[in-house]
Amino acid sequence: MNQQFGENYAGSVAKDHVLAELDGRTIEQAFADGEPAKRVWQAVVATFDVPSRLR
Repeated sequence: MNQQFGENYAGSVAKDHVLAELDGRTIEQAFADGEPAKRVWQAVVATFDVPSRLR
């Protein structure tokens, strides 16, 4: 997350951005619900323009 969004913005994305791929939850909510990090990151990749080197 930090490499993709920068240290300051990554926290905001995790807390505030609702991802359809996470069933309408934020990244923080998905983790709190026990979602695996790999699934959460796949949702981030599907939602944002993540460079292939970070996928």
